[in-house]
Amino acid sequence: MEQTLKRHKVTPLWQGAIVKTALVESLKKLDPRHLAKNPVMFVVEVGSVVTTCFWIQGLRGGSADAGFAGHITLWLWFTVLFANFAEAMAEGRGKAQAETLRSTKTKTLAKRLRGEARELVGAGELRKGDVVLAEAGDVIPADGEVVEGIASVDESAVTGESAPVIRESGGDRSSVTGGTKVNSDWIKIRVTANPGEGFLDKMIALVEGASRQKTPNEIALNILLAGLTLIFMVVLMSLQAFAIYSGGAVSVVTLVALLVCLIPTTIGGLLSAIGIAGIDRLMQCNVLAMSGRAVEAAGDVDCLLLDKTGTITLGNRMATEFIPAPGVSLEDLALDAQLASLSDETPEGRSIVVLAKQFVPKPTGIHEKGMIFVPFTAQTRLSGVDIGPVSIRKGAVDAVARLVDRMPATLTQAVERIAKAGGTPLAVARDGQARGVIYLKDVVKGGIRQRFEQLRAMGIRTVMITGDNPLTAAAIAAESGVDDFLAQATPEKKLSLIRLEQAKGRLVAMVGDGTNDAPSLAQADVGVAMNSGTMAAKEAGNMVDLDSNPTKLIEIVEVGKQLLMTRGALTTFSVANDVSKYFAIIPAMFMGLFPEMSALNVMRLHSPHSAILASVIFNALIIVALIPLALRGVKYRPWGAHAVLRYNSLVYGVGGLIAPFIGIKLIDMGLVAVGLG
Repeated sequence: MEQTLKRHKVTPLWQGAIVKTALVESLKKLDPRHLAKNPVMFVVEVGSVVTTCFWIQGLRGGSADAGFAGHITLWLWFTVLFANFAEAMAEGRGKAQAETLRSTKTKTLAKRLRGEARELVGAGELRKGDVVLAEAGDVIPADGEVVEGIASVDESAVTGESAPVIRESGGDRSSVTGGTKVNSDWIKIRVTANPGEGFLDKMIALVEGASRQKTPNEIALNILLAGLTLIFMVVLMSLQAFAIYSGGAVSVVTLVALLVCLIPTTIGGLLSAIGIAGIDRLMQCNVLAMSGRAVEAAGDVDCLLLDKTGTITLGNRMATEFIPAPGVSLEDLALDAQLASLSDETPEGRSIVVLAKQFVPKPTGIHEKGMIFVPFTAQTRLSGVDIGPVSIRKGAVDAVARLVDRMPATLTQAVERIAKAGGTPLAVARDGQARGVIYLKDVVKGGIRQRFEQLRAMGIRTVMITGDNPLTAAAIAAESGVDDFLAQATPEKKLSLIRLEQAKGRLVAMVGDGTNDAPSLAQADVGVAMNSGTMAAKEAGNMVDLDSNPTKLIEIVEVGKQLLMTRGALTTFSVANDVSKYFAIIPAMFMGLFPEMSALNVMRLHSPHSAILASVIFNALIIVALIPLALRGVKYRPWGAHAVLRYNSLVYGVGGLIAPFIGIKLIDMGLVAVGLG
């Protein structure tokens, strides 16, 4: 499928300003109150303090092992700093995105209305419920709903899209965002948020990490890592007891080094950065997530509810053919269809007028002829015109069928043929007589079928939502390759479908923009509201797409899955790393007491001191080496769970086992070369 994502400019990974800020922040994050939220790195910091005390004691007492203790202490502190640096880098990139959002917030004056009076006040003085007037050239001072008027609004400061959009009262395009600019006309806006509580304010706080809360998966993984850390502490005390019983004791510095190498410090140091980076990647897609939990839920989604129009099809249906009833000429049908569509402002109605021009000229003297137009509404599903005693109507076939005496068999057959072909038939009637059928064609997006096949391979079920009749819906569903469809959808049917899917144990994602979509967006596990929609929809969903592109739901799910894949891959790598480090540090600790254990020194490390120090150095450097992967995420592959598990086990599992053997051996050789072995 053609990629339509419009991304923000991606912040370079190693941008100088971000790196400098991250270095300073990594020192601030040494505060135990901060590290206590990460049990693994808190244990490393406590161990660093302990080894620092023994190093200072060794220096004062002239101990021969003071140098070794100093090197271990230095690299333990580096381990903590590198983990803090990874988190600070992720936050720094998020803050860069936040600055982009903050730049849209300008200090401006607002024209607050008090009855008929108008007063100029600062935007910061506005409160929820105030009504303000925004005229051409004005910057909209706060988030709100349009209560009167219609205007062209430039939202490029928020969305990056240069084309202005229409905002008007009483519909699904009534929501406005503070910081955007009115290009023409005027609107009256009811403020929906107090200062500091607006849409952009919430996003800035979230992106900067100030209001970020750990997701359920992060909490569960943290509990697992804390449990492993406790287990290894018990193991360590047991090893010391065995050593004392065997006639020797292991130094506290060595025990701390062993503990740090055995506990999963790699994933412990990168876990927070992975979560923050996931939100950052969504920001680059112009999608704002209300919480990290929403991003994570997107990765677990296994049922997508997709609107047909704009997501599966190109969008507006176009009139392509007039099919007259027996005894009606093509020109007469075209004229009736044209007259009945003049008041229809929908894209379909305009396309009928355009097609009719190929057969008949556009009518003139409308006012002189006393034409009374009947506009199209969603309730009647009809539009038309009354010219004296003559009544012409055009609309949905079932709606027109109620107006005519009978529907000719040839038109009924034409309706079925159009529906089976995936088109939408409209009927035209004059004075209770069927005049013909109009063929509206829906074009399925190229490549969408292949995308759905990829989603199916990943275990994701796709359901098309459409207001079309069942025949039309079935034809488009078959052409596009979705798993199921909901025809003649209403808000109530959408909500029922979501609850039905959730009752089957599925996690559901959907897109919406109107107030009537709010209940479904709130019910869905991932509800993506369009920025062009109502404030009710944006408040009900847990994500907002600034581009208002419903197709992006598929990309959001991919970003969520990439987050989970990254966390799983690095967890696998971290655990595999620890297994390999056992072969470096445990033989080194006990070869003096049990010479037979030298057989386990498969890396042939130079000495116990060089083996322990090399392991600690590798343990610290591997965090730095994996920061780019944690921030960028592993490459997304549209595979099923079993295929992803096999791939991660091979690349990150086996790779995690091999990397320490190579890395620790090279570091050991380097230590020997500089005289530290």
